[in-house]
Amino acid sequence: MSKTLCKMVKNDGRGVIVIALLILLAVSGNAVEAADETAAKTTVFLGGNILTMDDDRPVVEALAMRGGRILAVGSRSEVEAAAGADAVVRRLAGNAMLPGFIDSHGHISAVISFMAFENVASPPVGEVRNISDIQRLLAERASRTPKGEWIMAAGYDDSLLAEQRHPDRFDLDRVSKEHPIMAWHVSGHLMACNSMCLELAGISAETENPEGGVIRRVKDSNEPNGVLEESAVYRVYFDLLPVHDVSSRLGLLERAQDYYAGFGITTVQNGASSPVDLQTLQQAAGQGLLKLDVVAYPWYLHASVLDGQFPFSRDYTGHFRIGGVKLGLDGSPQGKTAWLTEPYHVPPEGRTADYRGYPILSDEAVNDYVKDFFGKGVPVIAHANGDAAADQLIAAVQKANELHGKADRRTVMIHAQTARDDQIDMMKTEHIMPSYFVAHTFFWGDWHRDSVLGPARGPRISPLASTLARGVPYTIHNDAPVVPPDMMRLVWSAVNRLTRSGQTLGEEQRIPVSEALKAITINGAYQYFEEDSKGSLEAGKLADMVILSDNPLEVDALTIKDIQVIETIKEGVTIYRRN
Repeated sequence: MSKTLCKMVKNDGRGVIVIALLILLAVSGNAVEAADETAAKTTVFLGGNILTMDDDRPVVEALAMRGGRILAVGSRSEVEAAAGADAVVRRLAGNAMLPGFIDSHGHISAVISFMAFENVASPPVGEVRNISDIQRLLAERASRTPKGEWIMAAGYDDSLLAEQRHPDRFDLDRVSKEHPIMAWHVSGHLMACNSMCLELAGISAETENPEGGVIRRVKDSNEPNGVLEESAVYRVYFDLLPVHDVSSRLGLLERAQDYYAGFGITTVQNGASSPVDLQTLQQAAGQGLLKLDVVAYPWYLHASVLDGQFPFSRDYTGHFRIGGVKLGLDGSPQGKTAWLTEPYHVPPEGRTADYRGYPILSDEAVNDYVKDFFGKGVPVIAHANGDAAADQLIAAVQKANELHGKADRRTVMIHAQTARDDQIDMMKTEHIMPSYFVAHTFFWGDWHRDSVLGPARGPRISPLASTLARGVPYTIHNDAPVVPPDMMRLVWSAVNRLTRSGQTLGEEQRIPVSEALKAITINGAYQYFEEDSKGSLEAGKLADMVILSDNPLEVDALTIKDIQVIETIKEGVTIYRRN
């Protein structure tokens, strides 16, 4: 654990979803099969920039690994002495070595599931620029799909479409009325359906909005227009969509792991896990198919699984463990369903000027969930994009802490996009750790400033500098597959905060490169209670490492996103090597 993070801990008293998956095919590199004899050898790395993330020795000359763990770090002479004469020497040739990157929030099971979906994302993830492009891609899919079978797509982004609106049932009916069609919004919080999809889901003019969701209607009518928000998507997603069986999902798992490893990631999250997700990952672990560490968090609606087949554990079995449970408190800021204390700058179509989004759960329900999980010793991570949702989580944690006493629970506020300074102060007091979706500054920064939050609130999304100044531990994430798990672009976003249009969004919230790197290494390890074994290059820790083409601390900050992952090493074994 970094000494800076230790000081933070001491000071505060601590002891769904888009498809970015076609990029998987474009990641240039090779997956490398694990070999026990490779891990057993003693290997010394020399001749590069070895960045340890250990504040006492931030840069060293050499590193030795043996048996899947780091044997020694330090000067060349002391490392070679520890390694012995028979050690294999590898020269980094000026490349940089860092701890393996840690995915502090994402959905590897969604990456697997959505491999069968049509990619209707906008650049740089897909090719869609307008609704006609979506219709063309779906029509091509329908032409080779038997009548009556599902056409599924994901990734459309109304903020980037020429029409500046969601595709509706009428747009999708023009594709086909003989196939049920659904398209996930880029946020994973909204869905567009055609008439057949709505009919199968039993959604009509008489269907009332579910708690925590909205069925959008045709103007001046009660007829559904095909766009579903938040819990309204459940009728389709949970009840209707075809699901790959476990054996099929296992077959796709290797590709998904290669995808993550190509970005230097050695520990990955599966947030909001369903029972099928957990069964798949558990079987993969039992069959030795996992080469990344996977930490799963069951969705709160499925939390009963923690009392049976899938108990919470701090220990991995076959690279898999249950890390806690995930709550969902609100929606998406770019989809304008996040729950805010002040109105949206431009409300979505059909909403009044005072529209602030809405909660998914009542205060009473959130209080009960947090109290119950704290009582069972189960860590809680909670999706809270809007500041009203952040207030709801902070209040629930405060009540649970009063009941059970404060402890080192490392409750995580996922996304925390609009967290205010007073809320960050409360997070420190109540031992809540934010994990910021700072990739938003590029992907939707212009949209947040111009439409979602306005010029006053927009530049404050993902307030990293405010959090750093208050000594609150935090992480940053991509929320894959919402955006690709590109860790160098993520660091670039945290450091530069440039939007798609090239404008700086919230210059005062930029952080140094060194702090952004800690957010995806040692801070990520700390979030998972794994700082004693991961997150920094120190003797005795796991040999989880990534080799980069350049040193992020030395290049022009604007070029950080262009740094290439050369190799990813998990417990001493190369699991990815770039061509």
